[in-house]
Amino acid sequence: MKNPALYAAIDLGSNSFHMLVVHEVEGACRTLAKVKRKVRLAAGLQPDGSLDAPAMQRGWDCLQLFAEQLQDVPTEHIRIVGTATLRLATNIDTFLSTAEAILGHPIRIISGEEEAGTIYEGVAWTSSGTGKRLVIDIGGASTELVIGEGTSPLLLNSLHMGCVTWLNHYFTDGHLSAPNFERAITAAQQTLAPVAAAYLKLGWQACIGASGTVQAIQEIMVSQGESEQITLAKLRLLQQQAMACGHLDRLQLPGLQAERIPVFPSGLAILIALFDTLAIDAMMLAGGALREGLVYGMLGRRQECDAQERTADSLIARYQLDRAQGERVRKTALHALAQTAADQDDLALMLGWAAMLYELGLCIEYKRAPEHAAYIISHVDLPGFTSAQKQLLAALLLNQRDELKPDALCQQSAIPAEQAILLVRLLRLAIILCLRRTRGTVPEFGLSREGQRLILTLPSGWSHQHHLRASELQQEARRQTEQGWPLEIVERD
Repeated sequence: MKNPALYAAIDLGSNSFHMLVVHEVEGACRTLAKVKRKVRLAAGLQPDGSLDAPAMQRGWDCLQLFAEQLQDVPTEHIRIVGTATLRLATNIDTFLSTAEAILGHPIRIISGEEEAGTIYEGVAWTSSGTGKRLVIDIGGASTELVIGEGTSPLLLNSLHMGCVTWLNHYFTDGHLSAPNFERAITAAQQTLAPVAAAYLKLGWQACIGASGTVQAIQEIMVSQGESEQITLAKLRLLQQQAMACGHLDRLQLPGLQAERIPVFPSGLAILIALFDTLAIDAMMLAGGALREGLVYGMLGRRQECDAQERTADSLIARYQLDRAQGERVRKTALHALAQTAADQDDLALMLGWAAMLYELGLCIEYKRAPEHAAYIISHVDLPGFTSAQKQLLAALLLNQRDELKPDALCQQSAIPAEQAILLVRLLRLAIILCLRRTRGTVPEFGLSREGQRLILTLPSGWSHQHHLRASELQQEARRQTEQGWPLEIVERD
């Protein structure tokens, strides 16, 4: 019997074949399986446009693996698409007839524009942000460029360049030389030239990369102690490191997976050209792309809220958190932040989510609830949150009460350590002030900041009427002060 809550999306890409299987839970998608195989279909494209027999066989062998998983998924919940290489192949019918027989389901070859639009939908559902976004996906044989806002793509193109085709054209000898890189970069710039002006004219506020190339580059940077934000300077440094290895056979960089090595230099060259031609300041990795776009398209819902908000809502429902209490702590924490920090939009966002989810660990047990909460956040899928944001959120929840563990706050890379310390101090105070869990019981307080010193001002006589919270605040003042973060509790005259 098929499970009506299961959905599957298969992407027959030019470099890799991917299968995503999800289970719909509390309005969100829980990933059950992600299967990826390097097929390198584009490497089998012949000069006459046909796909050679070995490439087709690699594809069929991979689909044999996927077919078993599809047996439990309702037919109407399955989407299988082919992209750039299958769009180009002149003998596509030969490949499709056997592939569809293996899978037992039809395969749809989508246009470059439809691929770009679906990629953008996947990014919109899984990545947070406001304003116009430039989304880039470097595939094996094509690169999709989309500027969109909210859930709507505004400008999209699919260009005939990819990490497999660029490997075959510009790194055939395996040499990671300056001439090879420059030829690959120049060719990518020439491919971009006809469309670049339109993208520069429309503009964007954030750039998001949705490809394996971008993921590989981010993994390398994190392994080298860098932040997860990609810049042109970092890409040029990676180019120098790759060239220092001399040859593809000797290419080894910390964090670079073995399966990614053959197409890494070509993908890097294309990304350098994109940054240079489009004057991209910085790029972050997307939470999803084509496969996620296919899945959410099947769910048929309008995206009525931000990806982070939708993820938090799902966690609150799944773990039966007290939403009213979370809102109370969030309101209190943000009121404290407004009195102590300027330029607080990004800080307020993360402090707010920490407040809403601070009781997450109680679903396991009370004594070590902060550790449990941090563990859950670190290991659960959080569409809309970057890896660095997950790390920050886990550090805040770990430090929500009891003894402070500042190392976690210093090791996260989303914001400077001093800002993370401020957020956790405010979160701890807000939780104590909201201990009563009842509307109208949070005192009207003031909070001032003098360097590292915080001064919490409470109504006159408040501590004599609220003994438990007053005692907890005094204990908290001792903890923070002993940590080198002075905290004073005073009452108005």
